Amino acid sequence: MQTYYVYILRCADGTLYTGYTNDLARRVLVHNAGKGAKYTRSRLPVSLVYSETFPTAREAMRREYAVKRLTRAEKLALIGETYEKDQTVR
Repeated sequence: MQTYYVYILRCADGTLYTGYTNDLARRVLVHNAGKGAKYTRSRLPVSLVYSETFPTAREAMRREYAVKRLTRAEKLALIGETYEKDQTVR
């Protein structure tokens, strides 16, 4: 039986990327090998900060859609980190 993953990757610059795949290890490896622009807008290294497993692609796509709609603060809360807004006055 195929397993599907919904994930959140954190780029070296702090950007969070969300998606779903059936081969999570390969997705991270391909990105960090310098071919990440296909999946994200950056070629900076990424690390996996959150993942969930689902038995069907349909369920994974539904969850991915829900996670993508979250704000940055909500995504950070989901992965267990606090959101600190930049308070710098310019």
